[in-house]
Order: sequence, then structure tokens, then C-alpha cells
Amino acid sequence: MRRFGQEFDGWKDNRLLDRTLRLASFGRTRYWLAGFIAVIALAACGGGPPPPPSALTTPTASQPAGPDAAALEDQFISVISRVSQSVVVIETASGLGSGVIVDTEGDIVTNAHVVGQSSVFRVYLATGKSYDGKLIGAFVPDDLAVIRITAPDLRPAVFGDSDHLRVGSIVMAVGSPLGLQSSVTEGIVSALGRQVTEPNGTALPPLIQTSADINPGNSGGALVDLNGEVIGIPTLAAQDPQAGGTAPGIGFAIPSNVAKDIAAQLIKSGRVTNSHRAYLGVQGASLPNGSGVSIYAVVSGGPADKAGLKTGDVITAIGERPTPDQPSMASVLSGLQPGQSAQVQITRPDGSVASLSVTLGELPG
Repeated sequence: MRRFGQEFDGWKDNRLLDRTLRLASFGRTRYWLAGFIAVIALAACGGGPPPPPSALTTPTASQPAGPDAAALEDQFISVISRVSQSVVVIETASGLGSGVIVDTEGDIVTNAHVVGQSSVFRVYLATGKSYDGKLIGAFVPDDLAVIRITAPDLRPAVFGDSDHLRVGSIVMAVGSPLGLQSSVTEGIVSALGRQVTEPNGTALPPLIQTSADINPGNSGGALVDLNGEVIGIPTLAAQDPQAGGTAPGIGFAIPSNVAKDIAAQLIKSGRVTNSHRAYLGVQGASLPNGSGVSIYAVVSGGPADKAGLKTGDVITAIGERPTPDQPSMASVLSGLQPGQSAQVQITRPDGSVASLSVTLGELPG
């Protein structure tokens, strides 16, 4: 931790000590006179001797918290007590994550990056009991997955309406960072509708930004409001490119309305049939110096194919937004809807420039 001050001991400075001793010697020759003058001055002003040291240093009793503070504290305690029963630890071959119990059938929603390539898991409940889990389905574009356990007396979480969130709302992140089960951090909703791309290039749906700390292992847990309702699934923390590591107080969560919708589809059929995500139908790679996305494959019969995009074309913008690289293009598409028309700006292999109208499709699940 950086020091903002440095202790200084003047008595260890010889020059200062010599000067102080000289002043003290000078003062002794006039001590009686100074004392006599001080007594007269105090008498004239109606003053008295200074209070004893004990009167200056005796601490006053701390005041109890006011009714509003006590009520808020009670609300925090109540919410944490209830929600912790619905948040689990998920153990995979590659590490630990968190999950939220969706129903009494044993369905648990978590992040797709938590399950990774695993298909079997060990799930630890807040009771301390553990059960084997199996993968029901995953949808990587939204970083969501559902696993299932068979266990009695499960306590499903209550999912709220993330569309009603407001910037400044108090929230808590409940999960198992670093394997510490049922850990809680608190903060506020800092922003809504953030466009964020994961390190693997996956452009996530518009996210909730929160100041509640999201640490390794929190992924897949619960972001809850003061009503104890899950309003988001904590997914990742911002990275500080200068200092390295995570940026304190900047975390992101998938809105509960997205999580509920995707989880319901995965539970029903094991796949997503209506992603609500726009689909262009190309595979591309970022060119050096942010000059665009080079298409190396076009899906036959897909939106791009129908519009006339070809292998070797370079996409430089979609609509009014530039696409200097693949993550940028994915982020632009994540903000568009299936069935929406968009102008795609391209540069052909011969250097000519074209603008093609593409009717976007549905991102397959």
C-alpha cells in the first residue's frame, strides 16, 4: 500500500535538539515572571486553569444506529440468509464456479464458461451436502448454461425483472469466490446496457454494470436486489490494461430476463431455439492495424450469402458503426435484432468498396 505521509521525529535531529535546549535554558531564567504574568492575565479574563487531561481524553459512548440504518442492516441480513440457500458451488475438472437453483427439479443456471467442456459436475449446496450434476445445455453467445442435480428440499431463487433496474439501485453479489461458499459483496448498479466482449471474443448481450466486486468463482452466482430477487448472473470483471488484473468496482452481470429466457429454452429442449440475437452468417478474422474483418467462410444460404458477401471481402462497418476487428463486429451484431436490415460496408479483394443491405437472421443455439 502506498504511503501518503512519512513520520518525522524532530528530537532525533541534533541541530533541532541543540536549538531547543538553548531556548529551554533561556526560558528558565524568566520562568517565574512568565508564570506571574499568566496568572494575572487569566484572572483579568475570568479564566481558570485548564481542565485535567482526563476530561479531554475520556471517550464518549457510541450512539446506536438510527432506525433507518438498523432497518437497512436487517434487510441485508434477511436477503443474504434467503438467497444463500439458492446459490451453489459447481466443481468441474478445471475449477470452481457458482450457480443458482432455478426450480425444485434440480435445474441450476450458471455461466457457460463455468461448465466449459465438462458434462459431469459435483455440486455443493449451502447445507454442505453435495450431488453429482449433468449438463442439460449451454448457449455460449450469452455465456449461459443449465446443469441438473437430483436432490431433495431444494430452495429455488426468485428471479426478478431486470428491465425495472435503475442506476444507483443497491445490489449484492452472492457466490463462491476462491471457493469461499456463500460469500457476499455489495455495491450499486453502475450502468445498464453495457456492450462487453469476453476475452475469447464472445460478444455478450447488453449487460448490467455493478460496483459489487466480482472475483474468480463468483461467475454463475446471483446478483440480487434488496427484495432478495435475482436480477443478474455475475459473469466477469473488467480488466485493467495498464495495471494488469481486474479493475476494482467494475463488474458485469447478465440481466435476469435474458437468463430466465435462455434457461427456460435449455431446460425445455436442451438448446436455444429463439436467441433474440442477430446472425450475419460469416466467419471472419481481424486484419492487422484495425483495418476490418476479412471473411474466410460464408454460410451457404445464410443472410450474408443471400446479400452477396463473398469470401475475401473485408467488412469495415455495419450500419453507422465501424468494425475494425472481429470483437467489434460481434459487439455491433449483439445490439441488433433478427429480421432487422443493416447496411454492411465492405472492401472487395480488388480494392473496390460496396455497401450491401443484409436482412439479419437468428443466431442458432
